[in-house]
Amino acid sequence: MNSQLLVLASSSIYRCELLKRLGLPFVTAVPDVDETPLPHETARATSARLAQLKARAVAAAYPDALVIGSDQVALLDEQQLGKPLTHQNAVKQLRMMRGKTTCFYTALTLLNSKTGNIQTEVAENHVTLRELSDAEIESYLLKEQPYHCAGSAKSEGLGIALISRIGGDDPNALVGLPLILLTSMLRRENVRLF
Repeated sequence: MNSQLLVLASSSIYRCELLKRLGLPFVTAVPDVDETPLPHETARATSARLAQLKARAVAAAYPDALVIGSDQVALLDEQQLGKPLTHQNAVKQLRMMRGKTTCFYTALTLLNSKTGNIQTEVAENHVTLRELSDAEIESYLLKEQPYHCAGSAKSEGLGIALISRIGGDDPNALVGLPLILLTSMLRRENVRLF
């Protein structure tokens, strides 16, 4: 069994809560990474690059650890949607998304800082929003304030009421951490879950 320290390279309380489900001890460290997409970079590539950057940014401080980096990018009509950060931006995102299907790419990196081994994969989920009125959008945003979530909705909270359909690789990925991929990566690093 691997006895290396497990480090979550994230400030997200949602990713932290998801990782707790595995029952493994871990610490968190906040990566300092510019999340701006590169010119002509696909949403899938942006999420994978940022997940790797986050893991690498933290790995230097933990020379004998398994470091987890993750990033999520939403794509609607060839336009990347990041975290709205403000109420006004969230309103714009949800108005654009209503009645349409948005693809959420959630990348995961597991970096063994001792060996240099790095694994990166991307979970893909498709989310269709209901035909929402402006009043419904406004009411939802005032109640949940999902300003730090790509796509402006929390599927793990009241945001589920905005959604008419979800399909894809891993429902946990929508919250921010693809646990199905992570458990496979951890197994390849000889980490026992049970």
